[in-house]
Amino acid sequence: MSDGDASGWRAHALVGRDQDVALVRSFVDDATVHGGALVVTGDAGVGKSVLVVDAAGYAATVATQVIWAVGIEHDANVSFSGLSQVLSPLLDEVDGLDEGHRSALRGALGLETPTTTPGRLAISNAALHLLIRAAQTRPILLVVDDMPWLDTISAQILAFLARRVGGHRVGVLATARTGEPTEFDTSQLRTHELGPLPDDAARALLDSRYPALAPRARRRLLAEARGNPLALLELPIALASPGTGALASVLPLTGRLQQVFAARIDALPPGARDALLLAVLDGTGNLDVVAEAPAAAEALAPAVHARLVTVDVAAAALAFRHPLIRSAIVGQSTDDERRRAHQRLAEHYGGDLQRRAWHLAEASTGPDETTAALLQQVAHVNLFRGDAVRAISELLRAADLSPEGTDRSPRLAEAAYLGAIVTGDLRDVPALLDAARRADPEHHGSLAGAVAGAYHLLNETGDVDSAHRLLTGAVNALAEPGDAHNKTLVEALYTLLMVCFFAGRAELWPDFHTAVERLRPRVPRLLSVLTGTFSDPARSALPVLGRLDDAIAVLHKENSPARIVRTAIAGSYLDRIGDCREPLWRAVRHGREGGAVTSAIEALALLGNDAYFAGRWDEVQALTTESLELCRTHNYRLLRWPGLFLQALVAAARGDEATGREAVQEMTRWATPRRVGVVAWYAWHVRTLTALSRGEFDEAYRCATMVSPAGRFAPHTPNALWLIMEVVEAAARTGRLAEARAHVAAADAARIGDLSDRLALTVSGARAMAAADESFRPLFDRALALPGTDRWPFDLARIRLAYGERLRRNRASAAARDHLQAAADVFDQLGARPWSQRAGGELRAAGAHREPPGATAPSSALTPQQDQIARLAATGMTNKQIGERLFLSARTVGYHLHQIFPKLGVTSRAGLRDALEDRPPHGPVM
Repeated sequence: MSDGDASGWRAHALVGRDQDVALVRSFVDDATVHGGALVVTGDAGVGKSVLVVDAAGYAATVATQVIWAVGIEHDANVSFSGLSQVLSPLLDEVDGLDEGHRSALRGALGLETPTTTPGRLAISNAALHLLIRAAQTRPILLVVDDMPWLDTISAQILAFLARRVGGHRVGVLATARTGEPTEFDTSQLRTHELGPLPDDAARALLDSRYPALAPRARRRLLAEARGNPLALLELPIALASPGTGALASVLPLTGRLQQVFAARIDALPPGARDALLLAVLDGTGNLDVVAEAPAAAEALAPAVHARLVTVDVAAAALAFRHPLIRSAIVGQSTDDERRRAHQRLAEHYGGDLQRRAWHLAEASTGPDETTAALLQQVAHVNLFRGDAVRAISELLRAADLSPEGTDRSPRLAEAAYLGAIVTGDLRDVPALLDAARRADPEHHGSLAGAVAGAYHLLNETGDVDSAHRLLTGAVNALAEPGDAHNKTLVEALYTLLMVCFFAGRAELWPDFHTAVERLRPRVPRLLSVLTGTFSDPARSALPVLGRLDDAIAVLHKENSPARIVRTAIAGSYLDRIGDCREPLWRAVRHGREGGAVTSAIEALALLGNDAYFAGRWDEVQALTTESLELCRTHNYRLLRWPGLFLQALVAAARGDEATGREAVQEMTRWATPRRVGVVAWYAWHVRTLTALSRGEFDEAYRCATMVSPAGRFAPHTPNALWLIMEVVEAAARTGRLAEARAHVAAADAARIGDLSDRLALTVSGARAMAAADESFRPLFDRALALPGTDRWPFDLARIRLAYGERLRRNRASAAARDHLQAAADVFDQLGARPWSQRAGGELRAAGAHREPPGATAPSSALTPQQDQIARLAATGMTNKQIGERLFLSARTVGYHLHQIFPKLGVTSRAGLRDALEDRPPHGPVM
């Protein structure tokens, strides 16, 4: 435990800690009923571990099961070692979990070989379900000590658990040094800073242990210790030791204490130092490891006497009294001594692949292909278990140990590939690929390097043509380019699909389709669905719709962020994203918590896409702002364009022409020289909507048909599905009736209306817009009667507006007013000012008087979503809790509340309840 031997000086360490003890015990009481998490922070030696030991002892008295996870510096390279500490006492409960959770946990803990890669999110969810299940019998207190020295994936999973145990009779009590970096994200957790002891408590503690100290030494110790309990208890030993009078110099506390420990280590016989070094580098605390050394018991006796370690012979356990003791032991050893110790540990762990590989690597003095191959094998095991970050480290170390002419290049390339595809960190990719090229100029990593290189090309320069050539060349160069079991090949094809999509040019797709069609024994299901729905949905989506809907139906069980995002992408042009919202939010949270950043960026953009068509335009702004910030932080230049496109669409519809124009210019400048067709389509779409908002129909027609001409759907141009009504309305309003009707006929021939409810609405609306005066009424009525039309408020309002305009022009003013008023109301709610003005002008022409939006208490109108948020906030729910209820981010909720307060005439949450009292809700609060 980090702050000293708790059992030996617990009573002393709690001097002056009455308030801290009361706070932590109160947390334990609350956690046994409601669950929760608390992080105790403070400097080294301040007493954090002793405080949580007291809490653990208290928890045991109230029938709570206490489980410890202790970070150990030299165990940090062993994936899932921390999680194993937590879950080992609960293994009897694993069999009661469902198959997916059971398999994920048993695979992560090395109890069985998983049949599929579970991913960190799957393991995290499985661990959470296990804790919840175990807590049904009695409450659980999980104590996590020394978080910075937990292995990375365990720290991330334990942080995941800490954020989600609320309401489940599971408490997480953790300790961390102030300011020390850790993968255990505490940003959303309650923390308690444990400060130095007050002067009177410091004096009492020192007097209780060293009552015979001379006054001069006592004053100096109190000044030097500065209220740190461990210093107060350890520094007197240094003063009593010969040759340590130099303590008068002012040094950082950790430096002074390490100097104390170093002096004690120097006084040990060589055998004791060897045994301690072995124990430090092992990191497990298993006495059996040290016991294999000659005369181990005799060797450890001086270390126990010097109060450097404690030994529990019955439990076969050894513990260091402070982490600085371990650091001092390593710091005072020679390179040769450390290598010999690692070699002995490698022999001891002959049956443990991961530990043996790392100890052999640390014992190596130069290139060693046997050890390198072993490390690569460990990397693949950890990748399969869901720890991609550790796998990258192991691959890089394997590359370091690779002799010339062996597998150094593909190992570097694979590390680059994992960084680009799995962890989403592109910053190191160029250097790794460059090293792979230097190691093997002819092949430089082959397919894995090609995938990483293509990702880097796409996001660094937007060079889709070079990325396409790189991938197709590497795929075609494979000895077995049709092996569907080759995961790197399948990943390369997913990447090639995105390259072809962003390029937006039909001539690039045949290479992709050829590569997919030769996969044997069969094309992976998700790749097959994506190929049908995303490459050319107007022609190839209909046959795979059933498989797409089946994939979405089971998405709630999916834990891989990449598969969640790819499934949602498969449904993006078919208006299925709304059915994927909860899994997409899980992918976002995974990225926020240090997981796959790429998937989080794409998930945010997809959620923004859904929010745009569903009329939640304020949410679009919040989602895309976060997406764009992640793109800037992680250097994803290509992935920023969907977010910017959505922001520009909202700006165009709301009449913010300056923002829309700036976005169009930025997209055009970037896309044109790179021939990135999709981004160019985005710009034409925004131009189209801007022109329609102004009523400039000729310009709208010109811009819309730059994506796909009237009367046909250009091959491999999925964005044409988003512009059907735009092309037809602009054509009809400019006298191009033949073109308008030809476009409707093309949509009917392709059965576009069968692809989704929204597309059925837009095709029906377009058909009515193109109809002759004698037949438009039943066609508009049929469009408005379609099921689920209110899910797409902007599209529906535009159809109502067009209907009202036609009715007015055909002298049916009374009927026109109903549709025009309904359209104007929706435009007002959306903030679509130009469209609201257009509807208002038509209403006045139809003989109706309408106040301009905002003339009478404008701010009182809440959108349905704002009304939900306001009512939930009035109950006392936090932004985070509201977000979890409504599948929004806390930032999005805050954005809405910022708009809600002035609308209701309040300045804080406290006024919401009264402001909402007399207002009927828009609908049920979820």
